[in-house]
Amino acid sequence: MTIIVYDLEMTVRRKKGQIAEIIEIGAAKVGLVEDVPQIIGTFQSFVKPVIVPHLTADTTSFTGITQEDVNGAGTLAQVIRDYTEWMGTEEYFLCAWGPDDQRQLVQECRQHHIPTDWIVNHNNLQKMLSKVYKLEKHQQMGLKPALEMLEIPFSGSHHRALDDAFNTAQILVKLFDQFQFRRNKLSEETKIESEIVYKTDHYENLPFARLANLFPEQQK
Repeated sequence: MTIIVYDLEMTVRRKKGQIAEIIEIGAAKVGLVEDVPQIIGTFQSFVKPVIVPHLTADTTSFTGITQEDVNGAGTLAQVIRDYTEWMGTEEYFLCAWGPDDQRQLVQECRQHHIPTDWIVNHNNLQKMLSKVYKLEKHQQMGLKPALEMLEIPFSGSHHRALDDAFNTAQILVKLFDQFQFRRNKLSEETKIESEIVYKTDHYENLPFARLANLFPEQQK
């Protein structure tokens, strides 16, 4: 079983009508090592924005990503080719913290005619944590408070894709036995997916240990 925990950094929008573009992709790969979930690999790449190529001061201040970083990067299509190659050919689950990164990723891929058939088995770890701790919808936790609650030290810098992905993956590793991952495929509508529950148990690693009916799209 392979789980890809990813995070995106985008250009900062301050005014209505401004376009947000992905400028960094970071990911941590979680696998089972002697039946114990561990982070077994990482991926990081800057992405060259093409609609508004010049980064604003707000974007650099918020993310720490500079114009020089993105000038030397590949386009989103090029970076995704490298990213999906790194992900590997085994069945995987894609995980992000909250729903926003998936929406941005799908939107930009479709905008630039980049295939989206690899965006499968997508799970919202923020929602999964809320379910474990029986939080109400309005109590959805940010990444930093979740780490503090679980007594996991934050590693790296906030608002950098690899660091956020790595820290999110640490939450997944700690709560692995309590999470239920859903298998799904991306529908024509960005916000609609059909999902099937996949219950994990890393002590026996039993795939498809529990199946359920179709679930509605995850809500924030």
